[in-house]
Amino acid sequence: MKIQKFKEMLKQIQEERNINKEDIVSALQEALLLAARKRFPDKETVEVKLSEEGEAQIYDQGIDITPSDFGRLAAQTAKQVILQRIREAEKDGIFKEYQEKVGQLINGTVQRREPYGYMINIGRIETFLSFEEAIPGEIFKPHERVRVIILDVKKSPKGPVVIVSRAHPNFIKLLFEMEVPEIQDKILEIKGIAREPGRRTKIALVSSDPNVGVVGTCVGQMGGRIQNITREINGERIDIIEWSDNPKKFISSALSPAKSVGIEINEEAKSARVIFDPSELSLAIGKEGQNVRLAARLTGYRIDIISKEESKKEEIKKDGEKSTDKENA
Repeated sequence: MKIQKFKEMLKQIQEERNINKEDIVSALQEALLLAARKRFPDKETVEVKLSEEGEAQIYDQGIDITPSDFGRLAAQTAKQVILQRIREAEKDGIFKEYQEKVGQLINGTVQRREPYGYMINIGRIETFLSFEEAIPGEIFKPHERVRVIILDVKKSPKGPVVIVSRAHPNFIKLLFEMEVPEIQDKILEIKGIAREPGRRTKIALVSSDPNVGVVGTCVGQMGGRIQNITREINGERIDIIEWSDNPKKFISSALSPAKSVGIEINEEAKSARVIFDPSELSLAIGKEGQNVRLAARLTGYRIDIISKEESKKEEIKKDGEKSTDKENA
């Protein structure tokens, strides 16, 4: 029994869907063999032969036992196998396409709001942006354009699942790379990011060119570059920090806009005591400890903030203890 236009069908599928015709033939033979064994359960040596022209025949020990209605069954099976292979190929193609985009920014369109986030169309697939991965406070409407970073792509029985975010620190990194060409040109290098989405970000950069300043370059003419970035992240505050391999200098910069008057570093404990004038204390600590918390995350040091007066009191106390020890000796 012959499957009509079998050769032409395989050629068309290979050209239009990029599915190897040998894979379809192999899968079809397996499906036909399974069907033949169901038809002849008592015959253990049954086999199916499928010619290049689509001729399907059942043999048992070399004898043709093809039933008269097997052609119809073969055609139905061929249709099912081909559709299945097309679906699998599409899933594999989507998975590979988005796997290559992991770590990149991609534009999407909001489809609808759901109880825990937004469904977003990003081209060949829809993805889910959860409220946890969105920037706090931002609200999207259907058909609104939105930019996300692809964090991961996973396989599932229903097809590829693309994990996206706007709250991830690398979202900020990619926005800076997009807005500040000097980063792409490797004149500026991003050394670290500490972020509390929707509230504040500290980003540390270093310049390889003494004539290119970190802060001025990132801010841009009349603040154009940094405004484009903050507009994208719903007005989230950004502190641009000049990175240094000198821990004291780096920690001092990380605590900006507060200005320290002294720093004591304990490299072994990876900690720092930073001294400020009383007028700078609240600025150094930040609202709910945000400034010092982000600075600690950015630098990798545990940071203790103390006032200049407290530092003097501690020094006087230490001097007194030393004097007592000498007298007792």
